[in-house]
Amino acid sequence: MSRVALVTGGSRGIGAAISKALKAAGYKVAASYAGNDEAAAKFTGETGIPTYKWDVGDFDACAAGVARVEAELGPIEILVNNAGITRDGFFHKMTKEQWSAVIRTNLDSLFNMTRPVIEGMRNRGFGRIIIISSINGQKGQAGQVNYSAAKAGDLGFVKALAQENAAKGVTVNAICPGYIATDMVKAVPEEVLKAKILPQIPAGRLGEPEEIARGVVFLASDDAGFVTGSTLTINGAQYVV
Repeated sequence: MSRVALVTGGSRGIGAAISKALKAAGYKVAASYAGNDEAAAKFTGETGIPTYKWDVGDFDACAAGVARVEAELGPIEILVNNAGITRDGFFHKMTKEQWSAVIRTNLDSLFNMTRPVIEGMRNRGFGRIIIISSINGQKGQAGQVNYSAAKAGDLGFVKALAQENAAKGVTVNAICPGYIATDMVKAVPEEVLKAKILPQIPAGRLGEPEEIARGVVFLASDDAGFVTGSTLTINGAQYVV
Protein backbone atom coordinates (compact mmCIF):
# COMPACT_ATOMS: atom_id res chain seq x y z
CA MET A 1 0.00 0.00 0.00
CA SER A 2 1.26 3.50 -0.87
CA ARG A 3 2.36 5.65 2.02
CA VAL A 4 0.34 8.80 2.65
CA ALA A 5 2.11 12.16 2.41
CA LEU A 6 0.61 15.47 3.50
CA VAL A 7 2.10 18.72 2.17
CA THR A 8 1.00 21.98 3.78
CA GLY A 9 0.75 24.86 1.36
CA GLY A 10 0.87 22.09 -1.18
CA SER A 11 -1.14 23.50 -4.07
CA ARG A 12 1.08 26.42 -5.15
CA GLY A 13 4.75 27.27 -5.68
CA ILE A 14 7.32 25.03 -4.03
CA GLY A 15 4.53 23.12 -2.28
CA ALA A 16 2.87 22.21 -5.56
CA ALA A 17 6.18 20.93 -6.96
CA ILE A 18 6.65 18.83 -3.82
CA SER A 19 3.14 17.39 -4.01
CA LYS A 20 3.57 16.42 -7.66
CA ALA A 21 7.03 14.92 -7.11
CA LEU A 22 5.81 12.79 -4.20
CA LYS A 23 2.88 11.55 -6.26
CA ALA A 24 5.23 10.68 -9.13
CA ALA A 25 7.37 8.75 -6.63
CA GLY A 26 4.39 6.58 -5.70
CA TYR A 27 3.02 8.26 -2.59
CA LYS A 28 -0.63 8.94 -1.92
CA VAL A 29 -0.56 12.73 -1.53
CA ALA A 30 -2.83 15.26 0.14
CA ALA A 31 -2.19 19.01 -0.11
CA SER A 32 -3.49 21.57 2.35
CA TYR A 33 -4.04 25.22 1.51
CA ALA A 34 -5.17 28.34 3.33
CA GLY A 35 -7.37 30.48 1.15
CA ASN A 36 -7.12 30.36 -2.65
CA ASP A 37 -10.02 28.07 -3.53
CA GLU A 38 -9.66 28.66 -7.26
CA ALA A 39 -5.98 27.73 -7.34
CA ALA A 40 -6.62 24.65 -5.20
CA ALA A 41 -9.44 23.45 -7.44
CA LYS A 42 -7.29 23.98 -10.52
CA PHE A 43 -4.41 22.09 -8.92
CA THR A 44 -6.62 19.13 -8.05
CA GLY A 45 -8.12 19.11 -11.53
CA GLU A 46 -4.71 19.05 -13.17
CA THR A 47 -2.99 16.57 -10.84
CA GLY A 48 -5.69 14.47 -9.21
CA ILE A 49 -4.18 15.34 -5.81
CA PRO A 50 -6.92 16.13 -3.28
CA THR A 51 -6.74 19.48 -1.50
CA TYR A 52 -7.95 20.34 1.99
CA LYS A 53 -8.52 23.83 3.35
CA TRP A 54 -7.45 24.90 6.84
CA ASP A 55 -5.30 27.44 8.67
CA VAL A 56 -2.00 25.91 9.79
CA GLY A 57 -1.80 28.56 12.50
CA ASP A 58 -4.88 27.11 14.22
CA PHE A 59 -4.19 23.97 16.27
CA ASP A 60 -7.79 22.73 16.31
CA ALA A 61 -8.14 23.25 12.56
CA CYS A 62 -4.93 21.28 11.98
CA ALA A 63 -6.07 18.41 14.19
CA ALA A 64 -9.40 18.28 12.36
CA GLY A 65 -7.68 18.47 8.98
CA VAL A 66 -5.27 15.66 9.82
CA ALA A 67 -8.17 13.52 11.04
CA ARG A 68 -10.05 14.09 7.79
CA VAL A 69 -7.03 13.24 5.61
CA GLU A 70 -6.35 10.08 7.59
CA ALA A 71 -10.01 9.03 7.43
CA GLU A 72 -10.01 9.42 3.65
CA LEU A 73 -6.50 8.34 2.66
CA GLY A 74 -4.96 6.47 5.60
CA PRO A 75 -2.38 7.23 8.29
CA ILE A 76 -0.05 10.11 7.47
CA GLU A 77 3.50 8.77 7.31
CA ILE A 78 5.18 11.70 5.57
CA LEU A 79 4.49 15.27 6.70
CA VAL A 80 5.97 18.16 4.76
CA ASN A 81 5.61 21.42 6.69
CA ASN A 82 5.91 23.81 3.77
CA ALA A 83 3.25 26.49 4.35
CA GLY A 84 4.64 29.96 4.98
CA ILE A 85 3.96 33.65 4.56
CA THR A 86 5.89 36.93 4.59
CA ARG A 87 4.90 40.27 6.13
CA ASP A 88 8.06 42.24 5.42
CA GLY A 89 9.15 45.51 6.95
CA PHE A 90 12.04 46.95 8.93
CA PHE A 91 11.77 45.99 12.57
CA HIS A 92 11.58 49.55 13.92
CA LYS A 93 8.42 49.99 11.86
CA MET A 94 7.03 46.45 12.18
CA THR A 95 3.59 46.03 13.71
CA LYS A 96 2.64 43.36 16.22
CA GLU A 97 0.26 41.99 13.58
CA GLN A 98 3.11 41.58 11.06
CA TRP A 99 5.22 39.80 13.66
CA SER A 100 2.47 37.53 14.99
CA ALA A 101 1.10 36.52 11.58
CA VAL A 102 4.50 35.26 10.42
CA ILE A 103 5.39 33.49 13.67
CA ARG A 104 1.96 31.88 13.78
CA THR A 105 2.04 30.54 10.22
CA ASN A 106 5.74 29.78 9.85
CA LEU A 107 6.67 28.52 13.33
CA ASP A 108 3.61 27.76 15.46
CA SER A 109 2.35 25.66 12.54
CA LEU A 110 5.14 23.15 13.14
CA PHE A 111 3.62 22.25 16.51
CA ASN A 112 0.07 22.45 15.16
CA MET A 113 0.73 20.06 12.27
CA THR A 114 3.31 17.72 13.77
CA ARG A 115 1.68 17.10 17.14
CA PRO A 116 -1.41 15.34 15.65
CA VAL A 117 0.73 12.90 13.61
CA ILE A 118 3.79 12.20 15.76
CA GLU A 119 2.27 9.63 18.10
CA GLY A 120 0.96 7.55 15.20
CA MET A 121 4.35 7.65 13.50
CA ARG A 122 6.09 6.53 16.70
CA ASN A 123 3.60 3.72 17.27
CA ARG A 124 4.00 2.44 13.70
CA GLY A 125 7.80 2.72 13.82
CA PHE A 126 8.03 4.89 10.72
CA GLY A 127 7.69 8.56 9.90
CA ARG A 128 9.21 11.34 7.87
CA ILE A 129 8.84 14.97 8.97
CA ILE A 130 10.34 17.47 6.55
CA ILE A 131 10.41 21.20 7.23
CA ILE A 132 10.86 23.76 4.47
CA SER A 133 12.90 26.49 6.16
CA SER A 134 14.86 29.17 4.28
CA ILE A 135 18.31 30.56 3.64
CA ASN A 136 17.11 33.61 5.55
CA GLY A 137 16.74 31.46 8.65
CA GLN A 138 20.43 30.64 8.30
CA LYS A 139 21.88 34.07 7.49
CA GLY A 140 19.15 36.57 8.34
CA GLN A 141 17.69 39.17 5.98
CA ALA A 142 17.12 42.86 6.49
CA GLY A 143 13.41 43.66 6.36
CA GLN A 144 12.54 40.13 7.45
CA VAL A 145 13.29 39.90 11.17
CA ASN A 146 9.96 38.11 11.72
CA TYR A 147 10.49 35.66 8.85
CA SER A 148 14.17 35.04 9.67
CA ALA A 149 13.33 34.39 13.34
CA ALA A 150 10.62 31.91 12.41
CA LYS A 151 12.77 30.08 9.89
CA ALA A 152 15.70 29.90 12.30
CA GLY A 153 13.27 28.47 14.86
CA ASP A 154 12.36 25.79 12.32
CA LEU A 155 15.94 24.53 12.45
CA GLY A 156 15.97 24.26 16.24
CA PHE A 157 12.67 22.37 16.07
CA VAL A 158 14.21 19.89 13.63
CA LYS A 159 17.34 19.21 15.67
CA ALA A 160 15.49 18.67 18.96
CA LEU A 161 12.60 16.62 17.56
CA ALA A 162 15.01 14.41 15.61
CA GLN A 163 16.77 13.45 18.84
CA GLU A 164 13.50 12.55 20.53
CA ASN A 165 12.34 10.27 17.72
CA ALA A 166 15.46 8.74 16.15
CA ALA A 167 15.03 5.44 17.99
CA LYS A 168 11.40 5.21 16.86
CA GLY A 169 12.05 5.15 13.12
CA VAL A 170 10.88 8.75 12.69
CA THR A 171 13.26 11.16 10.95
CA VAL A 172 13.04 14.95 11.11
CA ASN A 173 14.93 17.10 8.62
CA ALA A 174 14.92 20.57 7.10
CA ILE A 175 15.51 21.95 3.64
CA CYS A 176 16.71 25.54 3.32
CA PRO A 177 15.99 26.84 -0.18
CA GLY A 178 17.75 29.88 -1.51
CA TYR A 179 16.07 32.13 -4.08
CA ILE A 180 13.65 29.96 -6.03
CA ALA A 181 11.75 30.86 -9.21
CA THR A 182 8.30 31.02 -7.61
CA ASP A 183 5.66 33.54 -8.65
CA MET A 184 6.64 35.73 -5.68
CA VAL A 185 10.30 35.93 -6.68
CA LYS A 186 9.55 36.25 -10.40
CA ALA A 187 7.34 39.25 -9.57
CA VAL A 188 10.46 41.16 -8.45
CA PRO A 189 11.34 43.79 -11.10
CA GLU A 190 13.90 42.44 -13.54
CA GLU A 191 16.37 45.22 -12.81
CA VAL A 192 16.26 44.41 -9.08
CA LEU A 193 16.64 40.70 -9.81
CA LYS A 194 19.72 41.30 -11.96
CA ALA A 195 21.32 43.96 -9.76
CA LYS A 196 20.68 42.62 -6.25
CA ILE A 197 19.54 39.01 -6.19
CA LEU A 198 21.41 37.13 -8.91
CA PRO A 199 24.83 38.54 -7.91
CA GLN A 200 24.38 36.85 -4.51
CA ILE A 201 24.05 33.42 -6.16
CA PRO A 202 27.33 31.91 -7.40
CA ALA A 203 25.36 29.52 -9.64
CA GLY A 204 24.12 32.60 -11.49
CA ARG A 205 20.45 31.64 -11.57
CA LEU A 206 17.37 31.12 -9.49
CA GLY A 207 16.60 27.63 -8.28
CA GLU A 208 13.58 25.75 -9.57
CA PRO A 209 10.78 24.45 -7.32
CA GLU A 210 11.40 20.97 -8.69
CA GLU A 211 14.94 21.05 -7.30
CA ILE A 212 13.55 21.50 -3.79
CA ALA A 213 10.99 18.78 -4.46
CA ARG A 214 13.68 16.27 -5.36
CA GLY A 215 15.30 16.88 -1.99
CA VAL A 216 11.98 16.19 -0.28
CA VAL A 217 11.50 12.94 -2.19
CA PHE A 218 14.91 11.74 -1.02
CA LEU A 219 14.30 12.66 2.62
CA ALA A 220 10.91 10.91 2.50
CA SER A 221 12.40 7.69 1.18
CA ASP A 222 13.51 4.54 2.97
CA ASP A 223 17.03 5.30 1.73
CA ALA A 224 17.14 8.35 4.05
CA GLY A 225 16.46 6.38 7.23
CA PHE A 226 19.79 7.37 8.84
CA VAL A 227 19.48 11.03 7.83
CA THR A 228 17.84 12.92 10.69
CA GLY A 229 18.35 16.23 12.44
CA SER A 230 19.95 17.50 9.23
CA THR A 231 19.59 20.62 7.12
CA LEU A 232 19.81 20.23 3.35
CA THR A 233 20.86 23.56 1.86
CA ILE A 234 19.75 24.10 -1.75
CA ASN A 235 20.80 27.61 -2.71
CA GLY A 236 23.27 27.65 -5.63
CA ALA A 237 26.30 28.03 -3.31
CA GLN A 238 25.19 31.16 -1.47
CA TYR A 239 27.25 31.59 1.67
CA VAL A 240 25.61 30.88 5.03
CA VAL A 241 27.20 30.77 8.47
